[in-house]
Amino acid sequence: MCGIHGIYRFDGQRVEPAMLTAMGDRTVHRGPDDEGQYVEGPCGIAMRRLSIIDLAGGHQPISNADDSVWIVCNGEIYNFRELRAELQGMGFTFKTGSDSEVLLHAYDAFGDDFVLRLNGMFDFALWDRRRRRLLIGRDRIGVKPLYVLQDAHRLAFATEAKALLALPGVSVELDTAQLPGYLHLGYVAAPGSMFKGIRKLPPATLLSIENGEVKEWRYWRLPAGIDRSLSEAEWRERVRARIEESVRMQMVSDVPIGAFLSGGVDSSAVVGLMARHSDQPIRTYAIGFEGGEAETLYNELPYARQVSRLFGTEHHEIVVKPDVVDLLPKLLWHMDEPIADTAFITTFLVSEFARKDVKVILSGVGGDELFGGYRRYLGGHYAQRFQQLPGVVRGLMSSVARRLPSDRHSGLLNTLRLAKGFIATAEMSPDERYRSYLQVLGRETVNSLLCAPSTAFAADSLTQAFAAAGSQDDLNRMFAVDAETQLPDDLLLLTDKMSMAVSLECRVPLLDHELVELAAAMPASIKVKGGRLKHLMKDSLSDLLPADILDRKKRGFGTPMGAWLKRELAPVLKELLSPRVVAQRGLFRHDVIAGLMNDHEANRSDGTDALLSLMNLEIWSRIYLDRREPGDVAAELKSYIQ
Repeated sequence: MCGIHGIYRFDGQRVEPAMLTAMGDRTVHRGPDDEGQYVEGPCGIAMRRLSIIDLAGGHQPISNADDSVWIVCNGEIYNFRELRAELQGMGFTFKTGSDSEVLLHAYDAFGDDFVLRLNGMFDFALWDRRRRRLLIGRDRIGVKPLYVLQDAHRLAFATEAKALLALPGVSVELDTAQLPGYLHLGYVAAPGSMFKGIRKLPPATLLSIENGEVKEWRYWRLPAGIDRSLSEAEWRERVRARIEESVRMQMVSDVPIGAFLSGGVDSSAVVGLMARHSDQPIRTYAIGFEGGEAETLYNELPYARQVSRLFGTEHHEIVVKPDVVDLLPKLLWHMDEPIADTAFITTFLVSEFARKDVKVILSGVGGDELFGGYRRYLGGHYAQRFQQLPGVVRGLMSSVARRLPSDRHSGLLNTLRLAKGFIATAEMSPDERYRSYLQVLGRETVNSLLCAPSTAFAADSLTQAFAAAGSQDDLNRMFAVDAETQLPDDLLLLTDKMSMAVSLECRVPLLDHELVELAAAMPASIKVKGGRLKHLMKDSLSDLLPADILDRKKRGFGTPMGAWLKRELAPVLKELLSPRVVAQRGLFRHDVIAGLMNDHEANRSDGTDALLSLMNLEIWSRIYLDRREPGDVAAELKSYIQ
């Protein structure tokens, strides 16, 4: 695990090693244990290393036997031992025990198709001296990020965008074309980034430079076909076996390992299966919040304790009332881009806590997207029942629903919020219903908010993802869109950035690509059945987890941010989104922002994500566009509440 970066010069001039050093200095948190670089003429590749496998011999860059191919790799290859044995049988010899060296010989053996032999999370850069060719790539699911900057003189790449900003001649500018999508969804979808001139390499993508020609192609896609030949019992058996094998594979490590534990189905399953494959108690880490009703609603510690007792884990808890004003600038610097998902705060705090004991952590991220764990997947289920009601009843319910209060940080008001959302979308098409559940701000609101509305907004990432999803059933289309958009560009991005901010490697066994392919082929009717979310997955775990864990009410891994925006953070919010500040940026109409703030304060709508997206964009702008230190920005924010 590390951060990688590099440069290729189109003019043929030699890459300056000092530039690679400057890039690595920006991402030392990703690899505090070691660093290295290799330069040959117009190509230079480098890394910062967090030592996990082969602590003594895993230094990078690493070459093959005759030094004709060099590589830097970020991540872990979980089947490297099996690949190593296969390659040794083909006559290849190894200098180290590291998983990165396996990639070198696999490239020699299989060419670019070697990536199809890998089971893991990774991005890499490979320099083939024989062909004078650079090849960079990213894992199938997009667990590890990779940013690219290309101009007339060079192509540069890095695991984090901030490393690219260290290069001479790079101006830091906001890409205003990304604002509509960011405000709509709360994150910047690949291949875009919030920096003009910098883009993300999409998941499952390779990019090569040879003879001055840049090529880019997708090497894997989520399978589109549904397998209806298996019985539900056969699906249960296959899913359970693959989850268990994935957890077992991802426990390989030469350093201490632990697990995040919220007490939900996904993290509990990971912990339970880890316990079955370990002769030592598993170290588990959970987080809760201090405060009133809103904080209590997000406190899952009792469930985590229950699971810990069940599997005899060495359990650690942290109960926090975080200084969000102090945290946000630092975390947004680490994120590289603004985001509206409050899980980035929780993920950082529990990662920081776990890093005191372990270097590797397993997470349950991904189970909801694969097996149908979000309430939005029940939209069609409830819409069908709503449409069976007499028209006059539907009209009355819709009229009442529009007047319901909404606040996700109160038990009652959150229930009303969900009911309001289901009723409001009941007569939409499945695609538009899905969009309404995911969106932070509707497209009309976004265009009214922007001083310069976008003309290309119709072709956004969700539209493109739905077009690529084909003609599957409605639920599996949603799963396919999630896998192309929110999963890599929101959940996995924040998981990587927030864990690596404290030099912690986070693994996601529920996103093993073979398990992803299995889930993609499963009929939606057994993923979500009779209004029961994750029906098949829960049944496959029924001998591992008790019913009260399998069927307890879902709570996201976030924070009570909406309540904080009405209380402790209200002065900060009002100052960051004041008429003066908004006018200075020149991006938004303040009257629309004022309306959003008033509706949130009065519980007419839950504006948590919308207001956080705007607030975080302003904080991010002060750090990156105004070139200010995160600590300086934090001090300024604190002054607003003193």
